[in-house]
Amino acid sequence: MSGQQSGRGGTGEIFRTLAADDPTTVAGYRLAAKLGAGGMGKVYLSYTPGGRPVAIKLIRPEFGEDAEFRRRFAQEVRSAQRVQGLFTAPVIDADPEGAQPWLATAYVPGPSLADAVVAHGALPVETVLLLVAGMAEALHVIHGAGIVHRDLKPSNVLLASDGPRVIDFGIAHAADATSLTGSGVTIGTPSFMAPEQAAGRKVTPATDIFALGQVAAYAATGVPAFGEGTSHGVLYRIVHEEPDLTAVPERLSELVTRCLAKDPEARPTLAEVIRLCQEANAATVLRRPEDWLPGAVSAEITARAAAPAPAQTPPPPTTAPTAGHPPTALSGPPAPAAGYAPTAPGAAYAPTAPATPAPPTAPPGAYGPPAGQQPPPQAGPYGPPPQHGAPVHAGPVHGGPVHAYPPVQGPAPTPYPYPGGPGRQQPAASQGRGGRAILVAVAAVLAFGLVGGLTAYSLLKDKGQETTSNGDNANGGKQNGGGGGTTPTTGGTAPSTKPSAGTDPKPADYKGINLTAGYHLTLGDESVRPQDGEDGGYELSYDTGGYLDAESAGGSLVLLDPGQQGSLAVCRAETRFTQEVYVNKLATGRQVCVTTGSGHLGLVTVRGISPEDSPSTYLTLDVTVWRNAATSS
Repeated sequence: MSGQQSGRGGTGEIFRTLAADDPTTVAGYRLAAKLGAGGMGKVYLSYTPGGRPVAIKLIRPEFGEDAEFRRRFAQEVRSAQRVQGLFTAPVIDADPEGAQPWLATAYVPGPSLADAVVAHGALPVETVLLLVAGMAEALHVIHGAGIVHRDLKPSNVLLASDGPRVIDFGIAHAADATSLTGSGVTIGTPSFMAPEQAAGRKVTPATDIFALGQVAAYAATGVPAFGEGTSHGVLYRIVHEEPDLTAVPERLSELVTRCLAKDPEARPTLAEVIRLCQEANAATVLRRPEDWLPGAVSAEITARAAAPAPAQTPPPPTTAPTAGHPPTALSGPPAPAAGYAPTAPGAAYAPTAPATPAPPTAPPGAYGPPAGQQPPPQAGPYGPPPQHGAPVHAGPVHGGPVHAYPPVQGPAPTPYPYPGGPGRQQPAASQGRGGRAILVAVAAVLAFGLVGGLTAYSLLKDKGQETTSNGDNANGGKQNGGGGGTTPTTGGTAPSTKPSAGTDPKPADYKGINLTAGYHLTLGDESVRPQDGEDGGYELSYDTGGYLDAESAGGSLVLLDPGQQGSLAVCRAETRFTQEVYVNKLATGRQVCVTTGSGHLGLVTVRGISPEDSPSTYLTLDVTVWRNAATSS
């Protein structure tokens, strides 16, 4: 089960300002914005004490008045906390017993599938295959926890940069227990129900397979497989008629048709669903690229990543918070304990413990009261750090919540030596002396320093060539003008053989190179272009054996980690050298550092891999070259 929904209507409505009837806190979580609303309740953005964004789903009060709903809701929360799949949003906190039940899940910065299709149209086939394969993996974990989703639909699938996230699993089961579903409150979307669900028969994991087929058809065509219209008309077609799949691409036809079988026993298993995705396009499914979504959808992910922090709250009361579960603030200013200690009865993981105030280092502006207004610290999982003499310093993180960093342990540092000798402190001016005496003393000190400096310079000026080649003196200080150097100067700098920091070569960029197997690149060429040949001491070649090869004497490659951003400094520092990098280890966005025997450094970024139906085998690469930049051995 999850509780996250995304807003509709474009990025301008992603984070909606809290209205007068919205709460400012929920069980201590300070709310930053409204993310959406549905038949079960409203969804808000908040933060954990560590500054991680979370989605808070506040259940409608009408459901909270139903004892059977609360019982089932608590059961589904316990089951959901066992779901830890890569393609689900984990439940991290909840309170089924609160005045209004609520739950918190990890915030996913991505639009829902429904929003993406409405705003940008149907998705490409390759994207749909990756989408369905990820959803199948999510359902495998959900079903393994004993949960049937029951409400799998486009608005319950979020599109993240690394794949889909299935949310709200199991919550419809709790809603089935309340009489509200028969009095105007609709839970579940008719267009994505299974025949047995629409007819009121037994619901099984195969019910989710039917919904998976409907979601796939919707993603590929932009319309539901059984059409739109009144709920009764749609449900009738689901039970008695066949879906309209004329617009479904051929590569998806078998997958969607088998999932939409009327008989639950005739539908494929989740393992078969993944196999069908692999057969339709194995290269895409087996290698999940970072740009699996169209560019317009990816842009929305960037917009949603800039989550706003909550507004500051009024100072807390002067009296200490009372023990027990802090009450949920539904309107107006927060309750005494609000902002300090969200609780999670029976939760597998909760950011706080019952009646435990957050530490004084809770991120100001994101969770808890402003800095300097915290209640007295108490013991608990988030108890305060050991006291130190130095204050706590806070640092902003990308415009989001400000994270506090613990003070440095140990005694206070010795003040920086005052001129005249190590460890000396700046002398305080004597209160009994007049201005003339002070001026005389200062003049004497300056004269002594000038004479001593000139003397030292005259003694050492002939020894400038004896300094070490790296510019370090005997005490480890730099003599090129850097801090820590002790060589006196008189209007100039001490001799140094260390090059300045601005001598790094400028990068030369070559975009969109299609390097065919059997060809090579020479990074020293003014125009880096593929040349025929894969053997013969080349600097970088694409061997027909399926790998990139560094053959030149002294040449090497380093495959950077996924997500690691390459640069001149990174390529100079990396030492995980190899001569070959096989293409099956590469994916779109992966980077390789190249060092040539002639002293050049290169950064290769994979932008594409030739499809299986291409008449040639090639890699599309962006290449950045820093000539004569390799570190000398």
